[in-house]
Amino acid sequence: MPFPPPPGSFQIDFRGFDLIRSRDCIVFSKGDTHMTEVDAAMLQGGWPGGQGVQWVDSSTAQVVSTYSNGLFGGFMLWGSDESADQFISSTKNQIVYQTGVMMAGNAVISTSSYEKYTYASRIGPGPLVPLVYVPKQVLYFSLRGLWTNEQELTLSGSPLAPNFFTGFVMQAPMPINQFFLGIQASL
Repeated sequence: MPFPPPPGSFQIDFRGFDLIRSRDCIVFSKGDTHMTEVDAAMLQGGWPGGQGVQWVDSSTAQVVSTYSNGLFGGFMLWGSDESADQFISSTKNQIVYQTGVMMAGNAVISTSSYEKYTYASRIGPGPLVPLVYVPKQVLYFSLRGLWTNEQELTLSGSPLAPNFFTGFVMQAPMPINQFFLGIQASL
């Protein structure tokens, strides 16, 4: 049982208050950030904040990244077309640049960019089976570059297996955090 506050002091009850989650990825502790060009696939397909990326060979002097296929280099800090960007006067009126902000190193984030269903159920004919995340669980990037607790490179039989870990679960997705996954990134 917590100690009562000293006489003459006051307490603030933070229950009921929540972070406004208008971004796909919320950063609590920032790692190293880098501007990176994105390849044609990412430029055309877009990406959410928290999307895992990896380096690709480039004929230019610029650093170029693409969607992760289970390997890592970092994750995109902001998405290319997030909901928070839909309510400004310049929405859909700007030149599309072939760049993004990638974060690497250690960071503490909360993101909606993670796998919700098991790899086997996503590729199989059966029903989708939800993934269960628990604190301290090791995380990897899926074959689609989303955070997951499954080693999809190994499960897929890829010669690139095994996955390297990319972080740990700090907070499981649940209604109180609007189903965002809390992550200690270790890239």
